[in-house]
Amino acid sequence: MLNADKIKKDFPILKNLLVYLDNAATSQKPYQVINAIKDYYERYNANVHRGVYKIAVEATEKYEEAHRVVAKFINAFPNEIIFTRNTTESINLVAYSLGLKLKKDDEVVVSLMEHHSNFVPWQQICKITGAKFKVIPIDEKGNLKDYEKFITKNTKIVSITHASNVLGTINPIKEIINLAHKNGAIAIIDGAQSVPHFSVDVKDLDCDFLAFSGHKMLAPMGIGVLYGKQEILKSMGPFNYGGDMIREVKLNETKFNDLPWKFEAGTPNVEAAIGLVEAVKYLEKLGMNNIYSHTQYLTKYALFRLKEIPNIKVYGPEKRNCLISFKLGRLHPHDASAFLDELNIAIRGGHMCAQPLVNSLGEIAVARVSFYIYNTKEDVDKFVDGLKKAKGAFKV
Repeated sequence: MLNADKIKKDFPILKNLLVYLDNAATSQKPYQVINAIKDYYERYNANVHRGVYKIAVEATEKYEEAHRVVAKFINAFPNEIIFTRNTTESINLVAYSLGLKLKKDDEVVVSLMEHHSNFVPWQQICKITGAKFKVIPIDEKGNLKDYEKFITKNTKIVSITHASNVLGTINPIKEIINLAHKNGAIAIIDGAQSVPHFSVDVKDLDCDFLAFSGHKMLAPMGIGVLYGKQEILKSMGPFNYGGDMIREVKLNETKFNDLPWKFEAGTPNVEAAIGLVEAVKYLEKLGMNNIYSHTQYLTKYALFRLKEIPNIKVYGPEKRNCLISFKLGRLHPHDASAFLDELNIAIRGGHMCAQPLVNSLGEIAVARVSFYIYNTKEDVDKFVDGLKKAKGAFKV
């Protein structure tokens, strides 16, 4: 167990007694991250890979260090780490660089539990290319159903979430990757809900691509990561064209830069990359196994306490990642969220950017709580007690 009370002191926004339970959407930022960004702007704010003056050199060194730190965090090589704006852009990069090469008889496989960021790009690519868009269903417990039947010799791309942002389901991702490779398909993993919460080793998983966002793991918004195997990245064309992704430009020809710069066109979000370094260091100091144990404890405790409330429906499997989606009788999730906000408790209400999944549950919206390193047992108690008050106030 982590000492969450001690950890809370590193997060200035939590000093106002906010009970923040929307960590699956974005995490809060500790002083260490905030101060690193402040230091960049106050001491060595300059563009990278361009100037030879001192602060430009320091900015470049820090930016390149970020690739090394993130690579080590997921057991990759630094030139396999591409910085994007977020998970969405990372997946779109792959979709447009690789997906547009698909042909009519090819198949793209996703699942019903995908976030729109890993559903819509492939849906649209298939509309453009004529490839077949296949969606793995889920069973009544919230697990993938018969995924083995959906991956065939015609499958070229399998793009699956590691952990659902609605159900909390942790998918058998290694088995899915192996099955994709046996059929000659490329395996892409949406790690937005996994990388911040437990150890992810890309070499062990053998995934071809992994996408995740810094803002869900203590880093600033506007920094995402795309990991890709070197040999595949080298074979791919750039997604964006412009400065810093070129080696040489002539009137009728352009030669592209080495990895990962080939995919990082234009001025990057340097300060966010520097913040991401501090976020990774913070998480590593706590230990990813300790983080997972802590959030698992809170999730199990919350599930136990929610059983005290009549007429509440909880979605997803018993064994899950650190979030719970639910519906309380006829109470709209937005009303539940607004009521709890009056008690200084922040939860999410809506379709969670996963409309096909939420609609399959027979809902247009659900409420969701999600836990992270600074949450405590007392936070869970305040949430459940607040939900009981909401039940009484709305008479549901």
